[in-house]
Amino acid sequence: MKSILKYSFILLFIASGCMVNAQIPKSEKQYLIEFFKGTIGEQWQNTWNLKADPSSWYGVEINDGHVVGLKLYRNNLSGKIPSGIAVLKNLKSLNLSFNTLAGNLPKDIFELGTLKSLRLEMNKLSGALPQDYSKMKNLEDLSLFNNLFQGAIPSGIGELENLKALNLSSNYLEGRLPKSIEKLANLERLELFGNKLTGPIEVDLGKLINLRELILSYNEFEGDLPSSMATLSNLEFVQLQGNDFRSLNSLLRMQSQNLTIFDCDDEFLNMKFGNHEAIKPCLVDTKLEDVKRN
Repeated sequence: MKSILKYSFILLFIASGCMVNAQIPKSEKQYLIEFFKGTIGEQWQNTWNLKADPSSWYGVEINDGHVVGLKLYRNNLSGKIPSGIAVLKNLKSLNLSFNTLAGNLPKDIFELGTLKSLRLEMNKLSGALPQDYSKMKNLEDLSLFNNLFQGAIPSGIGELENLKALNLSSNYLEGRLPKSIEKLANLERLELFGNKLTGPIEVDLGKLINLRELILSYNEFEGDLPSSMATLSNLEFVQLQGNDFRSLNSLLRMQSQNLTIFDCDDEFLNMKFGNHEAIKPCLVDTKLEDVKRN
């Protein structure tokens, strides 16, 4: 009988510990409630019962008593993202893609130093991108494509030293590609399709030694393509068409043996490098990769 009571006590102790572990600080819970209200949570596809514990709320991931994930993609969110999100100081993944969120981004999103993945693509977000990214040393994935962002690409993006994927395609960004991009030594995917970017590319692309996908198509780039691009041996997917490049001759010395898709405005180079049976739209990651990439 004593052993049964002892075993029951242990189970009760473990269960109590789990309940404590699931609870989150009041400040984090309050922000989630404000987020719910600001994005018209009553109309979400998978809504929250605000009277229930946050650990039961759809898309909320909790670990060690803190919110570490907020994943509400394809959930019929609208309205605006409320400011104050920096209170979720343990957040590692924020995925609000494929909704109809509007308005400017709260600046304090970019104060989340633990964030590894920020995916806000396929919304109606607008305004200029923030200038300061110095606190986001852990960010690996920044995906903002298919929104209404305007202005220049901030040079501060070069501070994202661990960034592997940068997708700003299908916005209204203009001006030159900031030279600071060349500092992103871990970058594997650079996608800028369908903006209003102009001028010569003065970025030393050869420094992006891990680059696998380079998508610059349908902008207003001009001048000669940087010759260092030819040294990128890991390139698999390249699209350059729809620009005003004066010369692409440097690509004749392309060293990559991994190219599967290549498209530019030079038919000779297309025949030399392209795999036209496999050509697909430039927004390569508009297909849902949420399970794989989160």
